[in-house]
Amino acid sequence: MQIQPVKQLRGEVSVPGDKSISHRSIMFGALAKGTTEITHFLHGADCLSTIGCFRAMGINIEDTPDRILVHGKGLHGLSEPSSFLDVGNSGTTTRLISGILSSQPFATTLSGDASLNSRPMKRIMEPLGMMGADILSQNGNGCAPLLINSLLPTGQNPSLHAIHYHSKVASAQVKSSVLLAGLYADGLTLVTEPVLSRNHTELMLNGFGANVQTEVHSDGSATASILPCEELYGQKILVPGDISSAAYFIAAALLVPGSELLIKNVGTNPTRAGILEVCRAMGADITYLNENRDSGEPTADLLVRTSTLHGTTVEGAIIPTLIDEIPMIAVMAAFAEGTTIIRDAAELKVKETDRIKTTTEGLLAMGVDVTPTDDGMIIRGGNPVHGGQINSYLDHRIAMAFSIAALAAEGNTEIQDGQCVDVSYPSFFTELHSLSL
Repeated sequence: MQIQPVKQLRGEVSVPGDKSISHRSIMFGALAKGTTEITHFLHGADCLSTIGCFRAMGINIEDTPDRILVHGKGLHGLSEPSSFLDVGNSGTTTRLISGILSSQPFATTLSGDASLNSRPMKRIMEPLGMMGADILSQNGNGCAPLLINSLLPTGQNPSLHAIHYHSKVASAQVKSSVLLAGLYADGLTLVTEPVLSRNHTELMLNGFGANVQTEVHSDGSATASILPCEELYGQKILVPGDISSAAYFIAAALLVPGSELLIKNVGTNPTRAGILEVCRAMGADITYLNENRDSGEPTADLLVRTSTLHGTTVEGAIIPTLIDEIPMIAVMAAFAEGTTIIRDAAELKVKETDRIKTTTEGLLAMGVDVTPTDDGMIIRGGNPVHGGQINSYLDHRIAMAFSIAALAAEGNTEIQDGQCVDVSYPSFFTELHSLSL
C-alpha cells in the first residue's frame, strides 16, 4: 500500500466504537438475563471473534447495521460448543473468556491464528489455576491452544475459590479474567496490580448489576474486588469512540501542517486516555468539546490543530493507560523537537508483535534517530523524516502509526500488508483519504 504526503487535513471524523468496550458488551450481555442492546459497536475482526465464540456457545446475537442485540441466558446459560472456540487474533477474547469458561460445566478449547497462538497466556493461567480452574496449554508452552476444564466430567460444575491475586503487571486483561471468574467463586475475589489499569470491566460489570469495588492505594497500586452474584441483567450500551483509533487522527492533525480535525464522541476514560496527557506534555493544541458520561464512560469531541511538538518522557504509572498508543507516540516524537524517552513499557514485547522492535525498525526505515531499550526506546526528533518501506508484520497498530508518519514525511511510503488494520479499524484508509487535501 503506497501512501503519499498530504498538504493538510480538514474535517470531522467519528472513529469506530471502542474495541475493549465492544468485547465486554458482548461477553457481559451473553451472561446477563434478558436482551442487551449495543450501538456503535466495533465491527472489527477481533470483536467479531468474540461474537463467534458466544454464538458457538448457544447465545443468539443479532447483528444489524445500527445495533447489536445479545439475547443473554444468564450466568449459567452457556452451552458446550460443538468444536473449539476460534478466537482469531484477539488476545482480549482469549484472556477474558478464559475467566468465564473456567466456571462452566463443559470442556472447551480456545485457539486462534499463528500470532495469537504464540502470545503468552501463563499470566491468566496462573491466577485461574489458583482459583481451582483446570486450564492447560495444549503444547506445553504457556500459549494457546488452551484446554479449559478438560479433565472434568461433562456436566460437573467446577468449584472456583476466591483468591487475592497480586499481579506483577498492570494488565486489564489479567484483572478482567480473574474478576470474571470471581463472578462464580465462593467469596470475595481481589486483584491487586502495580498501578491501575483500564477499568472498563469494573464500570460495565457494575452497570450490569455486579458488585465490583476499586481502591487505589497510597503507593499507586490498585485493588479491584468482586463478590459472586446471582444474576446480571441486560443493558443498553452506547459504545464510545475508541481512543486508540482516535490517536491516529489526533497525531495526523498535529503533524500535518495547516490541519484541523474534529474527532467526535471519543472515550476519555482516564485509565485509558494517557495519550492525551502525553500530547499536552508535547505542546499539542487539543480542545475538549461536548464532554459527558451518559453511558457511564466519559466522552468528548476533540478539536485538534497542527502544533509544534517537543520531546517528553513517558514512563511510570501512565504507561498502562496508553500501551497500545506507544507506536503512534513514537512517530510523533520523531517529528518533535528534542528527545523523547519511553520507558517502563516492556509489555510492548508481548503484543501482536514485539512493538519495541517493530516500531524502532519502522522509524529507522524513515531515517529517524532512535535507540531501542529493554523497556522502551529513545527517539531524537527534529530531523527530516523521509518515506520508506514499512513492514507491518500484520500488526494493525504498526500499520496505522506509520501510515500517519507517511502523511507528514518527505516522499512516498509503502506499508506492507496494510490490510491488517481491519482487525480494529476496517474503514481507516478510506476515512483518512476523505480528510486529506
